[in-house]
Amino acid sequence: MKVNTMEHASGLTILEISAIFLSLTALLAYINKRFIGLPTTIGVMVISLVLSIVAIFLGLMGFDELIDYEKGLLAELDFTEVLLDGMLSMLLFAGALHVNINDLKDYKLPIGVLACLGTIVSALLIALAVYFIMPLVGFELGFIWCLLFGALISPTDPIAVMGILASAGAPKSLETVIAGESLFNDGIGVVIFVILLGILASGDIPSASYVFHTLAVEAGGGILFGFVLGGILYYLLKSINSYQEEVLLTLAGVLGGYALASHYHLSGPLAMVVMGLMVGNRGRALAMSDETRHYIDLFWELIDEILNALLFVLIGLEVVVIAYSLNIFVAAILGIIIALAARFVVVGLTTKSLHKQLDLPEGAWKVLTWGGLRGGISIALVLQLPSGPERDILLALTYAIVIFSILVQGLTIGKVAEKLPKENTPRRQH
Repeated sequence: MKVNTMEHASGLTILEISAIFLSLTALLAYINKRFIGLPTTIGVMVISLVLSIVAIFLGLMGFDELIDYEKGLLAELDFTEVLLDGMLSMLLFAGALHVNINDLKDYKLPIGVLACLGTIVSALLIALAVYFIMPLVGFELGFIWCLLFGALISPTDPIAVMGILASAGAPKSLETVIAGESLFNDGIGVVIFVILLGILASGDIPSASYVFHTLAVEAGGGILFGFVLGGILYYLLKSINSYQEEVLLTLAGVLGGYALASHYHLSGPLAMVVMGLMVGNRGRALAMSDETRHYIDLFWELIDEILNALLFVLIGLEVVVIAYSLNIFVAAILGIIIALAARFVVVGLTTKSLHKQLDLPEGAWKVLTWGGLRGGISIALVLQLPSGPERDILLALTYAIVIFSILVQGLTIGKVAEKLPKENTPRRQH
């Protein structure tokens, strides 16, 4: 008798589901480290992707127990909720914790232009291209759907590329710009996506003043809230000298602060970035002992590594939720080209028009273009779209772009960076 594995999966508790995914992540990380040797995040995603493809082929041959069980687990886990309401706060804080704020000040112009204006321009370019090109392969999408796709696919993700850039000896300036841009454009992209999703749900086109007000409140309010949280956390860390409680305070600040920001409709991602920068710079220098710094760095490094590995395993497993066809395959290839072209235009315009002010190495546009990886946030956002044929199309496009950027761009960005001239003189620190 055939067992309904999807029903069986849905009967698992949250603890059991968490144990399954954590155990799978640990096993895949071990296999990658022991036998494959790719960067951890890329390696575990490759293996989980292969497992998903095997499950799909077994399903096509009539052995659908494995793919049913995998779909049931993913449905119970809710990728969007796990990432946006669980992992994202800790990943952004951990990423910002080790970014030198003086470096960000040195390159605030390219970071600001790419993270703010670049994200908006990229979203609009992608939306226009998808709107006019996708009908050629049989997919008609309303312009609001195209705008949503542009908003969710434009934010970049530094997770897989930063270690590769460092090991390839990439100029420090480019590492700073890529990291800084990706830390801030996630928040900008999410705010734009939420506004557009509201338009899709209501059918009403808001006024320009409403959009500007919403952006100012959510993005500006998130940044201000991050400063307040960072100040409170700084005071608490400075007032005691006990690494156990101080590590616990940072964890509570991240989880509690993100929950508060979401409750009051402020940008949680931007709040976590600002708080991480404050704790990682002023807090590290003035509010922590050497012992506390050591344990806080170690704790958040482990959190970052574990959550990144888990996230990329989930990305690899999510392939089973995509509907496949020849037209979808062609559309996915076009989507990859469109995303790369939009990134090229945004980076090219920025580096050309602000060449003297940016003071970046010759050929920096190559690394900035190829290093603009897309990641789990894009998948989490596309899964928030209402069910329907449009969602299925955009899910396939998003997944193709994310997989291409991580596997192809992530594994080759080091070679692109190696060809750049080395920086001779560092920029003056402010």
